[in-house]
Amino acid sequence: AFCKCFPLGRRQRRQRRRPGSGGAPRAKAMAPRLQLEKAAWRWAETVRPEEVSQEHIETAYRIWLEPCIRGVCRRNCKGNPNCLVGIGEHIWLGEIDENSFHNIDDPNCERRKKNSFVGLTNLGATCYVNTFLQVWFLNLELRQALYLCPSTCSDYMMGDGIQEEKDYEPQTICEHLQYLFALLQNSNRRYIDPSGFVKALGLDTGQQQDAQEFSKLFMSLLEDTLSKQKNPDVRNIVQQQFCGEYAYVTVCNQCGRESKLLSKFYELELNIQGHKQLTDCISEFLKEEKLEGDNRYFCENCQSKQNATRKIRLLSLPCTLNLQLMRFVFDRQTGHKKKLNTYIGFSEILDMEPYVEHKGGSYVYELSAVLIHRGVSAYSGHYIAHVKDPQSGEWYKFNDEDIEKMEGKKLQLGIEEDLAEPSKSQTRKPKCGKGTHCSRNAYMLVYRLQTQEKPNTTVQVPAFLQELVDRDNSKFEEWCIEMAEMRKQSVDKGKAKHEEVKELYQRLPAGAEPYEFVSLEWLQKWLDESTPTKPIDNHACLCSHDKLHPDKISIMKRISEYAADIFYSRYGGGPRLTVKALCKECVVERCRVLRLKSQLNEDYKTVNNLLKATVKGNDGFWVGKSSLRSWRQLALEQLDEQDGDVDQSNGKMNGNTLSKDESKEERKEEEEELNFNEDILCPHGELCISENERRLVSKEAWSKLQQYFPKLPCILEREGEENEALHKMIANEQKTSLPNLFQDKNRPCLSNWPEETDVLYIVSQFFVEEWRKFVRKPTRCSPVSSVGNSALLCPHGGLMFTFASTLIWPSEWQMIQKLFVVDHVIKIIRTEVGDVNPSETQYISEPKLCPECREGLLCQQQRDLREYTQATIYVHKVVDNKKVMKDSAPELNVSSSETEEDKEEAKPDGEKDPDFNQSNGGTKRQKITHQNYIAYQKQVIRRSMRHRKVRGEKALLVSANQTLKELKIQIMHAFSVAPFDQNLSIDGKILSDDCATLGTLGVIPESVILCMPEEGFKGKLHLSCFAHECSESYCKFLLKRRL
Repeated sequence: AFCKCFPLGRRQRRQRRRPGSGGAPRAKAMAPRLQLEKAAWRWAETVRPEEVSQEHIETAYRIWLEPCIRGVCRRNCKGNPNCLVGIGEHIWLGEIDENSFHNIDDPNCERRKKNSFVGLTNLGATCYVNTFLQVWFLNLELRQALYLCPSTCSDYMMGDGIQEEKDYEPQTICEHLQYLFALLQNSNRRYIDPSGFVKALGLDTGQQQDAQEFSKLFMSLLEDTLSKQKNPDVRNIVQQQFCGEYAYVTVCNQCGRESKLLSKFYELELNIQGHKQLTDCISEFLKEEKLEGDNRYFCENCQSKQNATRKIRLLSLPCTLNLQLMRFVFDRQTGHKKKLNTYIGFSEILDMEPYVEHKGGSYVYELSAVLIHRGVSAYSGHYIAHVKDPQSGEWYKFNDEDIEKMEGKKLQLGIEEDLAEPSKSQTRKPKCGKGTHCSRNAYMLVYRLQTQEKPNTTVQVPAFLQELVDRDNSKFEEWCIEMAEMRKQSVDKGKAKHEEVKELYQRLPAGAEPYEFVSLEWLQKWLDESTPTKPIDNHACLCSHDKLHPDKISIMKRISEYAADIFYSRYGGGPRLTVKALCKECVVERCRVLRLKSQLNEDYKTVNNLLKATVKGNDGFWVGKSSLRSWRQLALEQLDEQDGDVDQSNGKMNGNTLSKDESKEERKEEEEELNFNEDILCPHGELCISENERRLVSKEAWSKLQQYFPKLPCILEREGEENEALHKMIANEQKTSLPNLFQDKNRPCLSNWPEETDVLYIVSQFFVEEWRKFVRKPTRCSPVSSVGNSALLCPHGGLMFTFASTLIWPSEWQMIQKLFVVDHVIKIIRTEVGDVNPSETQYISEPKLCPECREGLLCQQQRDLREYTQATIYVHKVVDNKKVMKDSAPELNVSSSETEEDKEEAKPDGEKDPDFNQSNGGTKRQKITHQNYIAYQKQVIRRSMRHRKVRGEKALLVSANQTLKELKIQIMHAFSVAPFDQNLSIDGKILSDDCATLGTLGVIPESVILCMPEEGFKGKLHLSCFAHECSESYCKFLLKRRL
């Protein structure tokens, strides 16, 4: 399928011709969206931005592309605003079925069919309840007796009717059955909801109960409820219909004495295991049992245990005989119930006279109901019931809401048996004769006593119940009318929409007449019958000039002004995008960007050649080296920025929008990225000090770069030299003003308070370190302008005195206040307390210490040191009882490591400073011993946390919850020293408990652990002996560390 979006070239036309077609070209192929985009802006290669005309603007907006033809173009061309094919019009053109205009079912489908019964809704797992309700409902005597029960419905009566504003709520089980049976008898609905009855019984609708157990319990509950009624026909209905009597008879073999125990029954529980016929199950139920051995019977006549026989004798049978087939039995092997899928044959006529004790009565029963469990498991499946209508003699299958009438007044169980057949079962259904049936899913059979009299067909619903049913029927009829009206409205609305689409779609193409733009998304929703049409919203397609963005043309369609007037009059919205909405400013800017992109490669070669030449004099410009390395990529990204926005909008149309979190993260990353030439600026917006990060370029190269980056920072070469000279002057002045602070000499100490002053000031150690770096290297470091003491204060404004602070003399403090901006003044005052003993001294800080915050800070620091993962520690192997560290790096006695800057800090005073042409006399650096280092710590000088590895030392990654044994395994692989030959210590403390964790042993990040191997150690010999023992432990440790 092709469409004529753009004329094809000669080569493409030749490819479209087939041999033997007479040279006639086929339909022109649809150009891809990118090809359409390229063709729309091809004119920009030869037209300068200031020469853009109206014709170029219309070409960029693709105004005059040929529209596609239905039947030729199969799907919509998003690159062609004149393509109005494949936007959803196919469902409206042609004849349409009225049913497609709505999704409302015919309400008459919910109406009860003539001469049919009413179904019951399955509330989840209540199909077993529904089957019993249908069986009991078709017991006319039980239904008539329940109708005679008095009801509390009189409370809802007002005058001659029921109050309309109140809903009837049954209070007892009898009332629930009354109302339910009345609805089943006279409701107009196809099925009714038994939720009130189920809720009154307290049943869990989501859990399937034991159906046989439910039948027993409910009959017991109903009998107990009706026993309180005064009317004997109501009070005794359960006994009359369902209750029979049998006796347990025990006969002594010695004296022949009979012992009887009478018992009532409401159903006979028949064992089916090992049997094929119902009569065999009944015979086994009445079978005589011998009592012998340990189970002998104590005869009162013989006054001793004697052998005896025991059996059940049926004394009387009820009108309705319920036979429970014990399909669900307990499996001793699994400890759960299981279902016996045994075929049992039963006849429609059952003669019970051979089984009763008193002969001569009428004991012929006919089958009236078969309850089926479909499924192979005792804990799941579905319950249905086949029940015979006592009035017509026809059989019905009750399956929750669905009720099916059997043909020919015959019971048909074949379908249910086939559905329940397991796929791997090889059991064949036995042949059944006329009037008999076989089932392996029947779990209850209901027989009715056969009588010559026809059943009473005049079971009338009481007036108060009939009024409730009529009220429910009225609600149902109102619902049917409402649904029919909604259905009719949907059809009428669909027909009107059909006529509207057929009329307007033919007028949508604009041609040469006045036109407007409407979004493709809105047109598709207008043609979508499933969603209501919303007002037109074109705001997403506007540019910064409130006109149509040229890059959004792929998601817009050009329609006639006539169709646009109708759309806006019927649906509203805006803004309207007429021919005046074509944005010349955006087209001109896009033309400039395209031209720059086309000449970018040529300019890149030119700039590279210009950079090879040496810049003479002070007429050059400073450019960051990093920016120069990537200026072509930065320029290309900047030029493609608009295309990226278009891709994002197209992604939105295709359902690929980024989430809010992802878009925020992308915007944050874009903000953090530096623009071109911003890498030469310091945090204050001036030229950075480091000369290694910038270079000079000529005016010619600068002008080329400025075409792509009009807003790039412009700094001449002479400005950089002036900044460096200024920084050197500031550093020299500050060093001269604070010589002792710079050289770390003559520092006050709290443990040895100087006598000549009662006040000492405090500054942040971070300020001191940064200031010393600047003084040493003013051309490479930024000057320090302020003293940030706020880091030493808690949120309440109290002092949190830590080792990250430095004590300052009063004279030094006066100079600091002149040279720097101080945010908070922190000082310590010494005072004498009391008149009797003036030697007692007290120290007070301003502001005062905050004990709570300081304690919390210290606790948090200790917790962080004890709870760490993947931290680095250093293990140093000691050779000949001497630390290699002392021989190779004696300065590590003071600090664990020093970077290059720290080394420069430790230069003697007499060493030449490369930044200053001055030297102090031959002053030697004081050697730092262990005692000096303790005093150094007391002076609150912060130790460096950086560590420099030395010979004989290796870094290991450990966690606080790692055991010492696991650490020893790591050391074994690092130094080839078996764990049992490792003597580990930290700060003079021996580490010996292999089961203890590193956190409890006091091993913190950046710690240095000494490892002294046992004497006579032979690394490889011991390691080979220990390798097998530790391999499994080490593998577990590595897995734990990676997780």
